This record gives sequence, C-alpha cells and structure tokens, in this order.
Amino acid sequence: MNPPNPAQAGQRAGADQLIDVAALQRAYYALRPDPADPGQRVAFGTSGHRGCAFDATFNEAHVLAITQAICDYRRANGIDGPLFLGIDTHALSQPAFDSALEVLAANGVETRIAAGGEFTPTPAISQAILVHNRGRERGLADGIVITPSHNPPQDGGFKYNPTNGGPADTSVTSAIEQRANALLQEGLTSVRRLTPEQARAAATTREHDFIGHYVADLANVIDFDLIRASGLRLGVDPLGGAGLRYWQRIAADYGLDLDVVNTQIDPQFGFMTLDWDGRIRMDPSSPPAMQGLIALRDRFDVAFACDPDHDRHGIVTRSGGLMLPNHYLAVMADYLFTHRPDWPAAAGVGKTLVSSALIDRVAARLGRPLVETPVGFKWFVDGLCAGSLGFGAEESAGASFLRRDGGVWSTDKDGLAPALLSAEITARLGRDPYQRYRELCTELGEPHSSRRDAPATAEQKKKLSRLSPAQIDAREVAGEPVLQVLDKAPGNGAGIGGIKVVCASGWFAARPSGTEAIYKIYAESFRGEDHLQQILAEAQAVVDTTLSA
Repeated sequence: MNPPNPAQAGQRAGADQLIDVAALQRAYYALRPDPADPGQRVAFGTSGHRGCAFDATFNEAHVLAITQAICDYRRANGIDGPLFLGIDTHALSQPAFDSALEVLAANGVETRIAAGGEFTPTPAISQAILVHNRGRERGLADGIVITPSHNPPQDGGFKYNPTNGGPADTSVTSAIEQRANALLQEGLTSVRRLTPEQARAAATTREHDFIGHYVADLANVIDFDLIRASGLRLGVDPLGGAGLRYWQRIAADYGLDLDVVNTQIDPQFGFMTLDWDGRIRMDPSSPPAMQGLIALRDRFDVAFACDPDHDRHGIVTRSGGLMLPNHYLAVMADYLFTHRPDWPAAAGVGKTLVSSALIDRVAARLGRPLVETPVGFKWFVDGLCAGSLGFGAEESAGASFLRRDGGVWSTDKDGLAPALLSAEITARLGRDPYQRYRELCTELGEPHSSRRDAPATAEQKKKLSRLSPAQIDAREVAGEPVLQVLDKAPGNGAGIGGIKVVCASGWFAARPSGTEAIYKIYAESFRGEDHLQQILAEAQAVVDTTLSA
C-alpha cells in the first residue's frame, strides 16, 4: 500500500492504496503487543480502544484482554443481563468479534449477536440495551461494538456501552483499561476462552433481530407518514457500512422513495474517494470523501450518508451540496424543539464546546437551556436518559435525540435518525435543510468556522491539557474584548482538557490531539472569513506563547 498523497484528495482510491486484507488479518493473530510500550497498551479514548494490527496496537491479545476485563467489570458491578455484541464492516472487526465471543462464552455471559451474521450499527446496540432495560432493576443489559467508526480500513476498534446504552464514562473505561493492561502484562493467563466453535454453539450465545427491532422502533422517532406522503426522492450511501440492510429495510417497510446508491460491502473500501490527506476514510461529513454522493445531488430532493458503524451522518442537499456538520446540527435543534410538542418543556440543547455558537443562539431563541460539555458523547447520556436533554450533538457530525413522545431513544450517536430527519424537515417545511440553514443565518447571524492543527510534543500536549484561565494573558482577540476564558465546560463543570476563549462575535478553543503529535485550534466568527482568519492567527500566537512560557 502506497503512502497517502494529499494532492489526490477527492479522487477515487487506486489499487496501490488498498489494504492487503489477508495480511492485516494475519497480523491480528501473529503480532503480540509489548505491554512495556505505552503505544501498544490498551488505551480507551473518547470512543474506545483503536489501533492497527500492523502496528501491534489492535491485535488478538488486546481484544482478549479487553473482553475479559469487561467480564470482570460486569461481575464486580452485578451486571448479569444479556450483552449485545455488534460489529461493523472493517477488516479487523470479524476477527475481533470471534475473539470477543470466545471470551464472553467462556465467562458464561449471555451474548446476543445479530441474526444471520449481519453487521450491527452502533445505534442499534444502544437501542437494544435501552429497550431491554426499560422498567428493569435487575438482569440489566450492556453492549460491545467492534468498530473504529470512520477510521481508515486498516484500523480496528472496540468500545463498551454499559447499562445506560451510551459510551462508557471515564470511571468505567479506566477500570477496564487498567485490568486489560494487567492481563497483557501477565501474558493473558487469567483470560478464560473457548474455541470459536464452542463459543458459537454455547447455550449463552443467542441470535437477536437487531434490524427488525431497530427499524420498527424508528417510527417512534421519525414521522415516516409525512415523508411518504410528500413523495420526496431520497438517496443514501451507506459508505460500505453496517447499515446497508437497515436502509433497504427502512425503504421497504415504510414505503419510501429511497435509493441506496451504493450496495458494496468491501473491507478495502476501494469505492471511496480519498479524504483530505489522501487516505481512505469513511467520513460522511468530509467533502473529499463524499464526492460520490455529492455528484448525485441533483437526482434527489435530499440525500445522506453514514460512516461504517452508522454513528455519524452527512447531509447532501440539492440547494447547497454537502452541509457542514455544525450547520445541520443547528437546523436539527431548531426543527426538533419546534416540532416535537410532547417533549419535556424543560428539555435542553446539548452541544460540545467546539460546536457552533449558532446552536447557542438557536437555544436562546427557543428559550431552552444550553448544556455545553467537553468533547465526547458520553457527556449527554444521563441527560438523554432523564429527558433533561432533548438533543445532544458533537461538532463531528454525531447526534441523537429523543423519541417523538419524549422518551429516550439512543444514548449513543445515531447516524440513521439524523439522516432521516433531514427528509422529515424537507417534507414538513417544503425547504431542504440547507435552505433552512440560510434562513437561520439571516435571522441569527452566519457563522464562519475552521480548525487548524499545529505540531506539539508530548510535554506541550500535557501542558495544554492542564492550562488554566489565569495562564492566558490575552485581553482581546481579533479586536474584541475577551469575555470568558474557560478550562471547564459551562454545562457540567467538567474539565475540557484545554482552553476556550470567548468574545462577543467569535471564539477559539485549543486542545491536544489524543492520537497524534499535534494540538488543535477550533475557531468561529460571526463577522466573516477575514475575522475568522484573524482569530485563528491570534489564537495560535496565544497558545504558542503560553506553551513556551
């Protein structure tokens, strides 16, 4: 596989850019991580443990150790209901599924897997957990999703969703991570394991109709009668992901004019156009990666796509092409809180602190509380469960919201529901989401946003993650007085792992990358592109000065 070339962004992937699936899967079994190497240990980020078999960062040993650690965590916390196990379409997902099932069966965990060996989107796991646990105090269910989300084809991923159905919080992942690394250190001697054949045949391994249950329940979230009656022509590209048969079933069961434009399941993802850095990455919010669907925009009233585990969405409109995630999130918030009369009157709008301030303005006009959190969907789980949040959204095109009656739907990101909501919005308003976004800009101001990455050493990243407001000397940014300097999220007081500086018509936030030797600066302006570039330049100067102090 040739190294990525950013100059090829947006072009179809060539044969020399595709992974060798057989070699990758051999490496999964053959390479053993070195527990003494921090880069090869189990490390849970905001979406579980991720890595590549070739680099000894996602291998059989990792999966065996993590799964045993989850079994130990379940026992210690009295979780004795079924565990819902799902996978996406990445090349490492099936081997990891087999490894996990061997350990789950050996530990006597009642494990529910997809009927017929189907792939399973992340939101289907969350929905299954929540439906099973409704009204229960004992026999509670949890789940595992084997996916690296939108990451490149060579990557693998493994995440745990506890009994609340959402991404596990830090206290849970820390315990699992610590136990898994101890198991790696001891050479996996405490891992219980059956053969693949024994695991499949175990009485505790049972099939579950994820597709049937999830698709039927979607009618409690989306107004399909309205969409069907509108006669809208819809398109969807599953991007080779776990939702392919879900979309086909949705179209059939609800009688929609929905064209699945890409039915390929290919672990090489050779049908993709290359992302901004010349790599294959199934990101439905990235214009270079979405060239295939963008080229079809005139065929549909509205079209959409999801990443391999279907926890992210991308919306393509005839009027405006691919929408930026923040723009559609603002449209969703505005629409949902004005067209869901049965939602709790006090339900708020949840957003991460690097999401657009246009969402803040929408919430203020709606008279709804704004709950601004650190990055990570886990921060919205309790609010969605309790109904104190009607909507939770991340700037990276991840969102979920309540059922039409105000009950909890999915406490993990759900790419399918926001995608289908774009059709409901178009059907009800007679305008597509981009046209509605332009109206919001006229009413509330137009945001201009960008992100800039800069090199950072491990020490600098550590220093940035621990910055306090007192260390920021800037009194104004891009000609405006600084109103706030935050190191904790206003919505819940949790540390943001960086800093956010807020002015009247713009802001910037700086935080270290969890996976690369860089830090990220996010910025937004409501005064235009020139003002945005000025904020970015001054933000980088502020951060660089602070880090070198």
